[in-house]
Amino acid sequence: MTTLNAPQRREQQREEYNAYLSQCPGHQLLATLSDKWVTLVLAALADRPRRYSDLSRTIPGASQKMLTQTLRKLERDGLLTRTVTPSVPVRVDYGVTPLGRSLIPVQQAIKTWAETHIEQVHLARDDYDRRNAG
Repeated sequence: MTTLNAPQRREQQREEYNAYLSQCPGHQLLATLSDKWVTLVLAALADRPRRYSDLSRTIPGASQKMLTQTLRKLERDGLLTRTVTPSVPVRVDYGVTPLGRSLIPVQQAIKTWAETHIEQVHLARDDYDRRNAG
């Protein structure tokens, strides 16, 4: 095993956490965070914990499979909690963790930007399509 000096260790750490590199953990986390379902689930949970059925009504475009996968992914990454309350039927609530709460302003800003600028994007797409037709 080679011993590295301080500048070499810093360079190695910079390379290990370079989100432009596909093998970087930061790159993988960015892929998760940029998923539209992640953004919508976090936005739906921003104000209060919710049950699965409430989330599925709030995010009607998400299939049961996609919503379940997204919730599991966010729980695994420490961004939300899943609380099971024994009752008949069993009650399951999802809520945002402190780590997840720190991400909500960023995700909400992206969601708001998309809602605010969609018309401009549509115009740009139409213009692009006209210029590149045929």
